[in-house]
Amino acid sequence: MILQADTLTVTRGGIPVLEEVSFDLPPERALVLRGPNGIGKTTLLRTVAGLQPPLKGTLTGAEDRVAYAAHADGLKSTLTVAENLTFWARVFGRDEIAPALSAYELDALQTRAAGQLSAGQKRRLGLARLMVTGRPVWVLDEPTVSLDRGAVALFAAAVRAHLAAGGAALIATHIDLGLDGDALDVSQFRARPQAHDDFDEVFL
Repeated sequence: MILQADTLTVTRGGIPVLEEVSFDLPPERALVLRGPNGIGKTTLLRTVAGLQPPLKGTLTGAEDRVAYAAHADGLKSTLTVAENLTFWARVFGRDEIAPALSAYELDALQTRAAGQLSAGQKRRLGLARLMVTGRPVWVLDEPTVSLDRGAVALFAAAVRAHLAAGGAALIATHIDLGLDGDALDVSQFRARPQAHDDFDEVFL
């Protein structure tokens, strides 16, 4: 397995939102998280990405292997498209950005400042960052926000290429992207309401 979660409990604001979450993510596969808004998908993804620790359970395979894309695009508005990608590539010890530019049809925009892009173009650039990291596990939170149908197709093609190269993807999305993989409804892991005796522990 490239990534494995074993009985994870994750919290938001100190309060458990999902508990006993377990899944296996093998190479060349995607796992799509399903569930209603607010159930805890973002919290789970942030935990997998290492932005917050789990309250309980273990996560194997995430250390220095995850590239994370959330609602913010992670761009420097004064840098050009090419400069943004070059910056992120160098953060991960790499320097090749041409495939990422091509995959998201950003070649013609590479000298334009990121701050001058449309919302959809910024989103494409933000997703292109994943390709320059060289990391095998892509963790994606609603990645198709602001994308039109054509851009969604570009994104799906980029993920398929990543999987074909031996990578894996953990994605929270309501859109069927036609990827090789499985779906996991996290509603089944909704945390039980806390007992009144546990209330003060939220503030510790």
